[in-house]
Amino acid sequence: MTEPRTTRAPRSTRPPGLLDLDDVKPTTLKNEYGARSWLVPILVLVGCSLAAFTTFYALDILSTGGPPRPRDHLHPSAVHQFLDFDPTSVTDSVSSLAAMIAAVFGIVVTVVSIIVQLSADRYTGVARMFLRDRINLSVMGYYLVICVCGVWTSFALQSDFVPRAAIVGMMTATTVGLVLMAPYFGYVFWFLEPMNIIARIRNGAITNAKKGVGAARGEFDALQAATLTAMEELTDITSNSISGKDKIIASGAVDALKDFCLAYIANKPHTTTSDAAEQHFWLRIGPSLRLNPDFVAMDPESLADLQLRGTWVEWKVMRQYLGIYNEALASMRDINYLVAIDTRYIGEAASKRDDQELVRLTYRFMNSFLRATLNARDVRTAYNVMNQYRLLVEALLRDGNDELALEGVRHMTYYGHVSFDMKLVFVTETVAYDVSSLCQQAHEHGCDEEGKMLEHFLNLDRPLRSQAQESALLGVRKAQVKLAAYYLSIGEEAKARQIADDMAQEPKARLEQVRSSLETVTSKDFWEIIDRGRNFEYMPPEQRQTLAHFFAWLGVGGDGRESSKA
Repeated sequence: MTEPRTTRAPRSTRPPGLLDLDDVKPTTLKNEYGARSWLVPILVLVGCSLAAFTTFYALDILSTGGPPRPRDHLHPSAVHQFLDFDPTSVTDSVSSLAAMIAAVFGIVVTVVSIIVQLSADRYTGVARMFLRDRINLSVMGYYLVICVCGVWTSFALQSDFVPRAAIVGMMTATTVGLVLMAPYFGYVFWFLEPMNIIARIRNGAITNAKKGVGAARGEFDALQAATLTAMEELTDITSNSISGKDKIIASGAVDALKDFCLAYIANKPHTTTSDAAEQHFWLRIGPSLRLNPDFVAMDPESLADLQLRGTWVEWKVMRQYLGIYNEALASMRDINYLVAIDTRYIGEAASKRDDQELVRLTYRFMNSFLRATLNARDVRTAYNVMNQYRLLVEALLRDGNDELALEGVRHMTYYGHVSFDMKLVFVTETVAYDVSSLCQQAHEHGCDEEGKMLEHFLNLDRPLRSQAQESALLGVRKAQVKLAAYYLSIGEEAKARQIADDMAQEPKARLEQVRSSLETVTSKDFWEIIDRGRNFEYMPPEQRQTLAHFFAWLGVGGDGRESSKA
């Protein structure tokens, strides 16, 4: 009796978990350094300064009685005595006040210029970003205004007239300018933190993309150029961080590209057109894009196809990923794994929107990652990338994109053959177990292409060319037996027999070795730390119990000796 297949849930119209352009706003960063970060230090410093001055001034008044005054003059308050400026002596004080705020302004400009220059040498576009920030411009403007006011106040003094309001205002502004240095320097250091720079670039790209989607015909080119520049700036940050062995910053920049791409995918215009003239303005390859080296190097026909598919933004993001991947392959493999993870996220978002062209584009870049990894003979990275490939195909199965899932299985088996020919046996074994898992997932989700997936899986094994390939072939056969055990455990005997027929010509010694290896693994946890979380050869007890029945078809009995076929 065959177990009924799981009914698929209806596909949602809104991809769950995807970022919306309105969810990520440039003002988000400013909230982390809000009014409290400015007011608290200013109030504390001003309060401490006034308290200290008031204390000493009061002591002077109490000990000396204050300045001399006529006998018939009433006792003035301390505040009145302080504000009773002498025209002949206040001139030097006002001039010193103006010189002081100018000196403070010079210190601020010098320190900030040095910090910005150091950051600009490492991160592209920092100086432009700094000069466009409203808070930076406001602080610089404040100091300039106070300097000008100080000059004019010093000339406003006369021998018989003191502009008390102007002087008090100048004193207050100078006080604020002095205590403002502390929170402003804190803001500058926060502004130039690498992760904040990355977030600011990402937010700028999202904003430009949002404007570009709704832009008129004559406006989209400049917005395309700005978006393209933001993506390349993030790539430059990643490359510099990789060369400097700074994994945290490199990871942040890679994730920023993914966040931008997901936000864009959730709101991109529809691309269902075969006529370039009817394509949305934003999806066309504008003049600025055509001058970019990545687009200049493309074949004209490929460039035209890219425009018709409406995927230039995603193509550019993953093209940046490919450059980062190749650069990190020899020096920072954790970034390779992260690039594969983020590329999978892009493919899953495309699957949610049923964007088949973007899913295929994601496949092309995942395939390019695998090709570069196999050429470098980096087995561990290939193992990690293949894990993400499998997760992507599983997402396609859940979303009902059966044909695209089959296409992914076809690509995976191809690279399984390539790794087998290159004698990278562990990669071939990894592909076998991943495709076996996908065939099981295809059955559970009621995939129409399950039979074709099984055919690709059974074609994964190849005749041995050298003894070094023996372990790879054993791994493939183990994965096939695992799948057969699954089919038997749910009553799908016909599919299990299909696998048995494919293994009918295997030497009995190899079959005995496969069975012995599978039966001895009783723990799902591998004895080392792995990302997949489960031992390749582990099977649940109900599946392990079917091994004797399966191997009886192949003439291998319970004691390892040949038996009559069932």
